[in-house]
Order: sequence, then structure tokens, then C-alpha cells
Amino acid sequence: MNIFQSILINGRWQPELPESSEAGLILLFGDRGKAQSSEILSVIQNAFTKAQIIGCSTSGEIMGTRVFDQTLVLTAVQFDTTKISTHSVSIEQYDNSFIAGEDLASQLEHQDLKCVFVLSDGQKINGSELVAGLTSSLPANVSISGGLAGDDARFEETIVWHNERAQSGLITICGFYGDNLKIGHGSLGGWDSFGPERIVTRSESNVLYELDGRPALELYKSYLGEESKKLPSSALLFPLSIQADVDSEPVVRTILNIDEEQQSMTFAGDIPEGYSAKLMKANFERLVDGAVGAASNALEKLSENAELAILVSCVGRRLVLKQRVDDELEGVDEILTDRCVKCGFYSYGEISPLVSGTGCHIHNQTMTITTFSEA
Repeated sequence: MNIFQSILINGRWQPELPESSEAGLILLFGDRGKAQSSEILSVIQNAFTKAQIIGCSTSGEIMGTRVFDQTLVLTAVQFDTTKISTHSVSIEQYDNSFIAGEDLASQLEHQDLKCVFVLSDGQKINGSELVAGLTSSLPANVSISGGLAGDDARFEETIVWHNERAQSGLITICGFYGDNLKIGHGSLGGWDSFGPERIVTRSESNVLYELDGRPALELYKSYLGEESKKLPSSALLFPLSIQADVDSEPVVRTILNIDEEQQSMTFAGDIPEGYSAKLMKANFERLVDGAVGAASNALEKLSENAELAILVSCVGRRLVLKQRVDDELEGVDEILTDRCVKCGFYSYGEISPLVSGTGCHIHNQTMTITTFSEA
């Protein structure tokens, strides 16, 4: 596996892009304005004539142990034997996210398919439905990971791109083929719950209307106090943990938007009726420990060192860590080592198995890591 990385910063690629390259895949994460620039896209395509391009706008782009803003981070991968196939659809073509995911996955050839990596619009998609649709159309042994595009903490518009397409509402998928490719996954959080346990008494898909029979937004605001004036961005600091029953694993959900008239909250994934729910708050040390743990899990199934790692971490973690956000990236680097090329982004939702070999889920407020190596 041969990997080249560069960052577009202050109008210049550093290092400069090659005159020609044999890379077959470009991962591109960064500023949505730059992502939609036909001039920038033309420069990339001229340098990487054989490459498929996938990427998305972010709430911070990751390169190595640093996070950047208003840049583009390019990672070009030339595989030794692994083959790839990329496809994309617009959510506007479908009645719901499940059908979109189902159709997108069906466009991949399933023979010798090892894993898929998916990037989705971060605001128009129900992440739970998208993952369910993908899972329903893919063989059970095919792993799924990826994330929902970000837009800093603005919640205005997210962009996904696939080759010449760069638009809102897009979902793109990359299938990886071949027995020589080794994949690892890890996903951990680091948040603590607080306050009383509530029951979801009224919801529809990923929209929450009532907790314990009370308007959800009204109840949520009562906990936030002055922070409620900064909604929906302040909600990233206080996600919701939901659980089907005492024996099931809790999952964390991030708020994407609010509706003052309906007194409802829209989340990145489903909030089923009858589930218990608790508010969560950050624990700084546990956030960093969670990132390190995700890196360890992502290496567990690999027989050798990872050559490439894609990191997808939640924007809420970045808002909590602030200027110390590099701590979680440095913690990951200590586990993966500097021999592994690392790229990724801060997201509105993370898609990953909890550990390698388990089913895929939509996560929020986690650090998820997908590692790649070729035997």
C-alpha cells in the first residue's frame, strides 16, 4: 500500500501534488466551500487521473495528530492488490434513509467484498435507517464504517462528494475487495450520565417529542439553563444516552436540530418509544481514554501494523476538548504508531461496529477508527 498525503492551506498544497500518480482512491475531508470548487477539483483530478474521489465537509479535518479548519486534507491510496468500487445516491430520490441505504448497497458487487466505507450528508439523513438499509443489502460478513458529514458547529449545510459530484443530501459508498486486505474497527466514547432516568413516551423515527409525557425540548432546556439560548449547538455538550432495557448496551444520540413550535428534537439516529433516556456530560480524561481504547480495538484483529487509519470523531468531543483536542489524536498515534498514516474528520455521527467482528451501528459522541493493511 502506497499512501500520499497533502493539505490545502492558505491556497497552497503542502506538499505539492504529484504530476501524476497511480493512486486508486482519494479521501478528501475539509471545508465545504473548497469542496465545491471546480478549480480545486480539476487540480486533484489532473494529478490523480486513475483515482476515485470520496469525501465530505467536516467540523474539523484530521491529518496525523493535528486537527485543522477551513482546509482540505487529501489522502491518496495506491493499493497493491485490493480493488475498490464507489457509488453515490441523493436522499432526494428516496422516501427514507433505509431505502437509500438499501439501494446504494445493492449497487456494489458482493463477490469478494471485504468491507464498505460510507460518507453521508449530516443533516438530511437518519443515520439509524441508513445503517439498517446498508446492512439489509450486504452479506453478513461485510463490515461497515464511515460517518456523517459535519459543518463546524453551524448546522447550516453539509456536503458529500463523489468524483465530480459535491452536494448536499448525497451519500457515497466505497467497497473494498480482496483477501489480502485486513480491516480493524474500534469505537468508544467517554461520557458520564447524570440526572434522573426518563422514558421516551412519544417519538417518530429520529424525532423525539416527549419524555415522561412532557415536551422533550421543554424538559431538555430546563437542564441546560443559560446554555439553552445557544441551541442547537450547545446540545453537542449534552447528548442523550438511550437504552432498550437493563440488559442491552446503551447508545448515545446527538441532537441535530430543534423545533420550537413542536417542542421536539431531531437526532442523528432513532429514538424508539419505550426506551429509557438519560442526559450525559463530558469527562475530559475519559474522552481521551476512549480514543486510545478505540485505537487498541481497531488493531486487535490485524496480524500486522495498520498502514492506514480513518478516524471519525464527534464534533461534540471537539467542543469539550477545545485547545486540547490534539490529546485524543496523540493518544491514538501512540497506539497506531507513526508508521500508520492517519486521516479523518470531526462529524455529526459515526458509523462503525463497536469492535471488529460485530454488527454496525450509528454512534454519536464517539471516536471511531477503521484500520487497513494489506498482507
